[in-house]
Amino acid sequence: MSQTDPQTDLQRIIDFRISFARRQAGEVREVPGGFLVLHREYERSHEHNQLHITGPADPEGLPELADAVMAFLPHRRITVHDEALGLISVPALEQAGYTHVTEVLMVHTGPVPEAGAADVVERELGPDPHGLLRRAVTAQQWRWMPDADEKTVHDLVERRTARRAGAEEVLFLAAHDDSGEIASWADLYLEPAAGVAQIEEVATAEPYLRRGYADSVLAGALRRAAAAGCALRFLVADQEDWPLRWYGRRGFRAVGRVHSFSRF
Repeated sequence: MSQTDPQTDLQRIIDFRISFARRQAGEVREVPGGFLVLHREYERSHEHNQLHITGPADPEGLPELADAVMAFLPHRRITVHDEALGLISVPALEQAGYTHVTEVLMVHTGPVPEAGAADVVERELGPDPHGLLRRAVTAQQWRWMPDADEKTVHDLVERRTARRAGAEEVLFLAAHDDSGEIASWADLYLEPAAGVAQIEEVATAEPYLRRGYADSVLAGALRRAAAAGCALRFLVADQEDWPLRWYGRRGFRAVGRVHSFSRF
């Protein structure tokens, strides 16, 4: 578990996330107060086509800035990494039609789980369209977004390929049922030189909910991160969603918040 000051941990996490966004981008454009990331190959992925605000910025001017630098995109997405700036930006952005989400940065402070009997392995999202991980993620994406079009689902599944460039090592972990089908999965981003690891997108296919598969994947990710020398292990959770409490029961605690704004 992390032994450093929470504020130091928070800054290291913010630095890691900013670096990850830049490294996985197809293109980075510097803008006042931050930068714009673009990835035309995954244009429906807001994660890969958004404005990151990292420095001093005028909250009242953020809607105009976003319109100017994202004019060619059908959506607007802004992540404000400074908690205080994000909070005071809410009124102006909501008035401009943005939806606001508070994301909680959570650090693992509990013991690293012991290895269990569940099968948790690394899975590549390779070129085979019939690969197990791709099939499971695609099927679940359709369950979450039954009215989406093919291009949107494709981009949201395949964007994991871009994530491989975001950190020194990127793993896709999966837990399987007795027949070998993937039941739950997660991304693990490792930066051993910095001692930081992020666990991202822990998900379970609906037919396998409440059977412990997500616990297996999360525990497997924590063990791999610890083995890689990453003492600072974190994840991001929606402040208003139930996983926040689920992670809290598994040894994670909040160290800070960032603010995300979207308009369609």
